[in-house]
Amino acid sequence: LAQATAVSKTSSTTSSSASFASKAMSHGGLPANLPADILAELKENAAKLCAPGKGFLAADESAGPWLRAGHADAAKIPDTAENRAAYRSMCFTSPGLSEHISGVILHWETLFQQDKDGNEMVDLITKNGMLAGIKLDKGYDKCGIWGTEVGPLGHPEVSTKGLDDLQKRCADAYKKGARFAKWRNVLQLDPAKGLPSDLAIADTVHILARYASICQSEGLVPIVEPEIVPNGTHDISYCAKITEKVLAAQFKALSDHHIYLEGCVLKPNMVKNGIGGEKAPTELIAELTVTALLRTVPPALPGIFFLSGETALNEDNEEVATINLCTMNKLFKSKMPWHLSFSYGKALQKTCIVTWLGSDANKEAAQQALKNRAKANYEAVMGTYKPGSCASVGTDGNVLQAAGPY
Repeated sequence: LAQATAVSKTSSTTSSSASFASKAMSHGGLPANLPADILAELKENAAKLCAPGKGFLAADESAGPWLRAGHADAAKIPDTAENRAAYRSMCFTSPGLSEHISGVILHWETLFQQDKDGNEMVDLITKNGMLAGIKLDKGYDKCGIWGTEVGPLGHPEVSTKGLDDLQKRCADAYKKGARFAKWRNVLQLDPAKGLPSDLAIADTVHILARYASICQSEGLVPIVEPEIVPNGTHDISYCAKITEKVLAAQFKALSDHHIYLEGCVLKPNMVKNGIGGEKAPTELIAELTVTALLRTVPPALPGIFFLSGETALNEDNEEVATINLCTMNKLFKSKMPWHLSFSYGKALQKTCIVTWLGSDANKEAAQQALKNRAKANYEAVMGTYKPGSCASVGTDGNVLQAAGPY
């Protein structure tokens, strides 16, 4: 009886897979779980996001971005809804920002927020020639996954929250004007403890695949972000090994969930040493990062947008992120089948924030600082950025950024 049941289940599974494959073939080879008009819209918006040279402004911090800028004076700006609206509306209306930025990632608060004149934030973005996106994960509980080791962030391995009501939130975000979305899962590195564990990797890639499938069902292009944080003392070779392992698992999970890759983008970490580890040269960062991507990311995916990641206090986060990206494109652009770009928060905004410092009198100068760094990263995508050619606040006033999920 057990054998017969097993045969029956196997037969049922095979039949189901064959049925799905048959539907996909009759759908022009495209995923059969979505109608053609949604697939077309996803592909069109993904293509807009991957416009040559352009990247994302990650403006999705839950608190004022000045608290995560890692700057002593900026951290003194009061974190109020009014200040958050004032700062973000200033950024979104920066003249000519869309020359270098294709999409702006918003926090849920900002998606439904207005500026002081009653203008919807989404409208400010779209009227300035960019697409609006939305962060949909709800962070994580530092209690973590029970039974897992404590990593360099000071807590166990974690699982990101937010799937339960995701379908409705995706629909609401689309209705409000969002056309793409972001979800971040966090993995920690510690070779001595075997981190990340296979359990944490499996949890991360499954949750991100579930999120991506729900996003696409509601017309949102998903940014898939399995972030390996740079905290720790590991060397670059360990980061390279785990990055390949995680990305291979991630694209297997996306395939299992029938994700339409042409309507999806990836936001990975760069392959780097731990903040407390031996510093790797820029060329090696570029080589190992691109190698990991070439080994794991299908060419059907239109774009890869790096997060900048935290850096040591003696490093200029903005300049380092720009130079790393430029080196990859300068050395390997002809070998890569995807748009290799940026999705930066602090690495785009730090000088802008320190220029603004909460004063409307500094608005134009702050907007120019944001546009300058966006242009620098545009040049990095093209492989033409000249180090030091974009003014930066540098390491002056550097302090540890606010900790925890954002």
